[in-house]
Amino acid sequence: MDGGRDTWQAARHAEAAAGTLAPMHGASANATPQTLEQFLAGVSARAFRFAELGLRHRDDALDAVQDAMARMLGYRDRPPEEWAPLFWTVLRSRVIDIQRRRTFRLGWLTDARTADGGEIDWADPDAADPSRAHDGREAWAQLAGALRELPARQREAFTLRVLEELDVETTARIMGCSEGSVKTHLFRAREALQKRLEDFR
Repeated sequence: MDGGRDTWQAARHAEAAAGTLAPMHGASANATPQTLEQFLAGVSARAFRFAELGLRHRDDALDAVQDAMARMLGYRDRPPEEWAPLFWTVLRSRVIDIQRRRTFRLGWLTDARTADGGEIDWADPDAADPSRAHDGREAWAQLAGALRELPARQREAFTLRVLEELDVETTARIMGCSEGSVKTHLFRAREALQKRLEDFR
């Protein structure tokens, strides 16, 4: 089986098991959100994960997402199909700004945790099967840990192309690079992640 497809399936499995799977685009996806509020509500959890992977600090990730959502209010009159590219561009820019401003901050070196020092629980709190919820948290922890070890550009390419399922053109626009660069970053990310995700194929 193709290695890239294996990595895609492993990543989707980890998110699905954790109850954090992004809605599929295309025929199986729900209709385009009718309001900006609906769009923001649907993307908020995935946006937080994206920001947390880049910032490794829960409060900073929340700030980045809130700032991005606030800025999106200025794009309310844009066509709904433009909201996703705009939002991810704004959020990525905000994450980079925070990274630059806190270069010497100790929080940069720590993993994201809850206010009381516990691990973040990514699983669905209403899940009927506790063992499945545990497996989902473990799977997501493995995926998140592997993503944190990737260079930033590879992590962004993988998150936007594989987890968010954005096309190459849109991903390139969000990342501010060529489509060829997106493909290169994604290829390298998949190679690195395959070694860490074998248990979840």
